[in-house]
Amino acid sequence: MASTSSALTVSSSSTLFDGKAPRHSPPLSPQCVSLPLPHFHSQNRSWKTTAYNGKIARNVIAMATGEAPAEASSTEVPEIVKTLQETWDKVDDKYAVSSLALVGVIALWGSIGLISAIDRLPLIPGILEIVGIGYTGWFVYKNIVFKPDRENLVQKVKETYNEILGSN
Repeated sequence: MASTSSALTVSSSSTLFDGKAPRHSPPLSPQCVSLPLPHFHSQNRSWKTTAYNGKIARNVIAMATGEAPAEASSTEVPEIVKTLQETWDKVDDKYAVSSLALVGVIALWGSIGLISAIDRLPLIPGILEIVGIGYTGWFVYKNIVFKPDRENLVQKVKETYNEILGSN
C-alpha cells in the first residue's frame, strides 16, 4: 500500500498592486483560493505609511489538497490544560468561582485605571516612588540584613503559605 503525503502549500508573490487584481493572473483551479491583502491609501497619513502599506501588499494563493497535514491532526492536549480541567471538575460551586473570577477581573481593570489616573497627576508619582524606596529600605533592614530576622521572615512566610494551602 503506497502512502501519499498531503500538504497545504502557500505561495506568495512579491508583486505590488494598488488594490486591484493583477492583470496577468494565472487561471485558478477550483481548489485554489486567491487572498489579496487590502492596500489602504489615506490622504491623512504620510507618504511613508502609504509606501509601507504598498510594500507589504501580497497576492497570496493557497492550494488546499483536502487533507490536513499530519502534525496538525494531532489532538493531544497539553498537561496544564488537563490539570485545569481536572481542577474545574472538582469545583462544587462553579457559579461562585466564576463570579469571583469576574469580580477579580473587574477589580484589576479598575485598579489599573486608578493607577493610571494617579500617574498622570503632577508630583504624586515622584512622591510615591520615594515612599516606595524608603519602605523597601526599611523592610530590608528590619527583615533581611541580620540572620535571626531573616530566619523569622522565612518561618513567617512558610506559616502563611501552609495556612493558605491548608497543608502541613
